[in-house]
Amino acid sequence: MTTRTEAADTLTELVLAVFRLNGRFLEAADRLAAPAGLTAARWQVLGAVLGEPKSVAEIGRDMGLARQSVQRLADILAEEGLAAYADNPAHRRAKLLSATEAGWTAIRHIATRQHAWANSVSEGLDPQEFKAALALLRVLALRVEQAES
Repeated sequence: MTTRTEAADTLTELVLAVFRLNGRFLEAADRLAAPAGLTAARWQVLGAVLGEPKSVAEIGRDMGLARQSVQRLADILAEEGLAAYADNPAHRRAKLLSATEAGWTAIRHIATRQHAWANSVSEGLDPQEFKAALALLRVLALRVEQAES
């Protein structure tokens, strides 16, 4: 049996803390999104196409979500008029999802509340520590992706 290194023990603790934090972030996101008529999951998918239209598969890959889950949410967003599908010149069957004006309005409504929330949560904390944590999380995400391939 292989014993874990000190770094591996700390990584395990970090994973558990990230799971706990993810739950709290999703709860906060649901509260922030509710007045705009969205859930955290719908906000996440809609937010994924604000910069450019994307296929459901691209959204899933970018966010580490199952394509089927993204498809269900994308269809709901389209039914509600917050997003729309368009032809994809690169792939005949994989439509591109983009935000509609109603979707952008919902996002702007959420942004006002999210900015106040983020300011409150981060108040008094060192921005450099956030940047270091962000860099570490990006490295870990890449390593996990590489370990799975």
